[in-house]
Amino acid sequence: MTYERKSTGNYGEDLATQFLKKRGLKIIERNFSSKLGEIDILARPPSPRLRWINQKSDIVIVEVKTKSGGNFGEGFEMVNYHKKRKLLLLAKVIQQKYPDRTIRIDIISIDANQNPPELKHFVNAVEES
Repeated sequence: MTYERKSTGNYGEDLATQFLKKRGLKIIERNFSSKLGEIDILARPPSPRLRWINQKSDIVIVEVKTKSGGNFGEGFEMVNYHKKRKLLLLAKVIQQKYPDRTIRIDIISIDANQNPPELKHFVNAVEES
């Protein structure tokens, strides 16, 4: 991975972390790594009395996709079939780590060309079919 891509990715993850915290989510871990791959952000939703719509999980896996150029569509479009399968496998790893919790997979797509950067949050974006 080039330095520029890694730098863009880190910038996007920083923005996504701030975005999630502002919405009341607690960041458990960033860049969780296992034999199967890496999870950008692991978070916990607000307490039950503060939950907002579609917050029915205890652990949220967040995949962050940041685009710094206008080519090739939006960030969320980079989460293809293979990436979704990998995220579902990583969710099973997290389920083993937190067996009493429910797991949800979200995607945050960031367009870094905008000023300020545009963030789109796709809740429960990847599900087992």
